[in-house]
Order: sequence, then structure tokens, then C-alpha cells
Amino acid sequence: MDAKDILGLPKTQFQIPQEKKSRPPKEPQRKPDGISREVYALTGGLAPLMPSIDASQLKKRPPSDEKITWQWLPFTSSARKDDLQLFHWVRVVNGVPPIGDYAFAKYNKKVSLVKYTDEEYEKYLIDPAWTKEETDQLFDLCEQFDLRFIVIADRFPSSRTVEELKYRYYSVSRTVLIARASSPTDVAGNPLVKDPYNMSQEIERKRALSMVLSQTKQQERKDAEVLAEAKRITESRSSLKGSEEPDVPIIAVAGSETSDKAVAVGDIAVPSNSAAPGTSAVTADNASTLASLRMLCVYLQSYALDQMVQATSSSVGLRTIKRVEQLMQDLGVNLKPKVPTKAVCAAHLELRKDILNLLNLQKQLQNKEAEGSSFHDNPYSEAPGTPKMLIREQDRPFMSDALNFGGDRLGKSNQKRKVPGRTSEGVPSPAHKRPRKLKASDL
Repeated sequence: MDAKDILGLPKTQFQIPQEKKSRPPKEPQRKPDGISREVYALTGGLAPLMPSIDASQLKKRPPSDEKITWQWLPFTSSARKDDLQLFHWVRVVNGVPPIGDYAFAKYNKKVSLVKYTDEEYEKYLIDPAWTKEETDQLFDLCEQFDLRFIVIADRFPSSRTVEELKYRYYSVSRTVLIARASSPTDVAGNPLVKDPYNMSQEIERKRALSMVLSQTKQQERKDAEVLAEAKRITESRSSLKGSEEPDVPIIAVAGSETSDKAVAVGDIAVPSNSAAPGTSAVTADNASTLASLRMLCVYLQSYALDQMVQATSSSVGLRTIKRVEQLMQDLGVNLKPKVPTKAVCAAHLELRKDILNLLNLQKQLQNKEAEGSSFHDNPYSEAPGTPKMLIREQDRPFMSDALNFGGDRLGKSNQKRKVPGRTSEGVPSPAHKRPRKLKASDL
């Protein structure tokens, strides 16, 4: 069932004429000059990813007066010492073959070696570990294989390591250069003289490289974690050194042989106004400070003193720190010891703690004196810490019913006027009664 069935319309199909849309004429793309039809069909006229030569050069024709041919001609190379004659195709212009050396002979580079004579060997180059025949064979192989010591060690007749061959070659060359020079300054800039070969360092380098290359994935992850932790410690130390606010309660210290440890430095506990500092707290602070000093290994030119001072003063304010420094200057003590040894640093921290305790005691003494002076000025004022005196029911003065008229309010007003801390012992004066109205029976 569709819409025609619902509306009752006949199911006749009316042909609706459709207008044909006129397509714009397609412009024919002309093939560029110099490109073959097959290449243009494959690329579709798109520009190549790599720059190509100019299209005008593709159809460039040689001059009409030049006749170019390719001929199979022989050639020799100066890089070869046996005068071997080979053949290759050569571009010949107007029947004149090219002259000159082989084009690839310029890439034949040879290493210039230092040659020695028999007299120089007998005078300068005698070594108990090497014979003259072995030294001659070494230099012949170095010249043949262009100082490729891996190949030289493989071809060398006796069992010598690569490091031993290198050391013998470079030591002989260096000795010959110095012996032939008129003065040592003439050959001071030569690489063989300036940077002598170090065989032990080369052996250690190869051993370390083989250890790195033979590491497992687990060892690599562990090394990466150690490096990341070392970087974090370095950044924390630099930020701690550059910060001005001494609010560092915990100092991270890296041990020389063990893993990293977080050393908590004992802080100075500032006592309250109501309690004086105890001897046990000072003793505990001193013990923790000395223990941390022993763990930090404070020696000459150490950074640990600044960290210990900042940690010790972390619980006090900036004004208190300035007062401590001012008092130390008044006493003629340097803010930083000139020779910060272990004993000097411990004594310096002990002095700072004693000054902090002195300032705290002075502050408490001032508070107590202020409280005492305020009590003497107003003796009737309630002293701090004194419990308030309560007026019990039995302590109130007795008042008869006859005097109770209007006296209740008066008693309350008198009770409000009482000074705190003082009680009324006497009976208040009786209240005046209002005259009673006369009744008819009294007349």
C-alpha cells in the first residue's frame, strides 16, 4: 500500500519529462612538449616529487656539425701498477677519442706512511717485544691494506692483537718523526705527535662498549631508572641551593656507595608562651643534628652546611632568622664558617640553636612581665588563669516577703553592679514602701 492507494488515485504512471543538464564542455588537456605519451598517461600530468630537468632540454638536439658515436676502446688506469689494459664504451665526437687518465682513477687514495731506515731502527726503534722482521711485515701490511688494522691483524703471521699492532705502528711513526725534526716544535702540530696512541685506554673503551652492547633489557631499564633518579637529585639540589625561603624539612642526600637516602634533619621546636623549652628536646635536636652531620660527611668546601642551617631554621620566621644573624654578627661570629669542617659545622649549628632558645626565652619573659605590669595597674581586674567566682543560692542576702515588693528588681540591679571577684557581705538597705490606698472600712 502506498500513497496512491490511500488517496484512491489510479496507478497510472505519468512520464514526467526530465530536463537534461548540460555539462560544461571538458577542456582537452594538451600533452606538454618533451614528454612521451606513455609517461603522460601514467603520471596524468602531475608534477613529479623530485625536481626534473627542464622540458626544453629533452628535445635539445646536438649541433649539426658534430657527429657523435660510441666506440669500444681500450684504456689503462694510473691507479694500477701492472699496466692492465681493459675495454669500455667511450663517447667519441667527430671521430676523435678522449684522451687523458681514467676518470675513476682520482678516487684511488693512498695513505702516506712513515718509512724508517736500518740505521734509524737500530738507533731509535729497538723493542724487546718486537723483532725487526715483525716490524717490517707490519709496515708492509699497513701500506697494502691502508691501515685497516682488522684486516692487518687477520693477515699478520704471529698472534698479535689489534691494539698491539696499533701501538707498535703509531709509536714507531711518532719516534721517527721526532728524531727527524730539527726541533720538537716543528712536529708539535702533527696528529701522531700531538695525540699519542693510548693502548690501555683503547682496551678499556672496547671492554666498556662490549659490556654496554651485551646488556639485557632489564639491566637497561635499571640503568635508566638510576640515571633518572640522579637527575632528580641534581635538580632538587640546584633548586634547594637557589631558593631563598628556608622551608625544607627534609634533605635528599645521595650516598657514595649505597642507594639514595632521605635524611630527616632535626628541627628546632619553638616552645609556646606557657611552657619553657625542655632539656630533652634540646638533647634530641643535638643528637639528630650530629647524626645527620655524620651521615652527610661534612668536610672542607661542603654544601651540607647551608642545607643543615636551612633545615634547622625551617620552623621559625624570617624575622627570627634575621635576629639570629644580627646577634651572631654582634658577637663577632661569621654567618658561614671559613673552615667548615665537621667539628666547626657542629659547633656552628649548636650556637644557632642556643641563640634560638635565648630569643624564645626572652620573648616569654617579656610576655610574663607585661602580664605582671597589667595586674599591678588594675588589681581589681580578673587575673588570667583565675577561676570565676560563682554566687551560690545560699550566699544571697535574705529578704522578707514584706520587703520583696519592688526589691526583686533592686536586688538584680545591685547584683549587676557588683565588681567581679568581690562579694557583698552586708544586707542591702530596705526598699521604701509605697503608701497603701485607704479603704471604706478604715474610715
